[in-house]
Amino acid sequence: MELSARNQIAGRVTSVKADGLMAEVAVDVGGGTELVSTITKTSALKLGLKAGDEVTVVIKASEVLIAK
Repeated sequence: MELSARNQIAGRVTSVKADGLMAEVAVDVGGGTELVSTITKTSALKLGLKAGDEVTVVIKASEVLIAK
């Protein structure tokens, strides 16, 4: 699938925790960095997400903050 979003990071799912209508998906993107996304439980089931799956994290945001 082609996307216009430029912030695409390959990674491996480390956990999927579904609770109620939502699911929390943790993805190891390398270098000791883990990104966590909250998606609908329906989407997680439709994608068949499970630990060990190779995925692409797509970050699309109108605002990105940096702190030091």
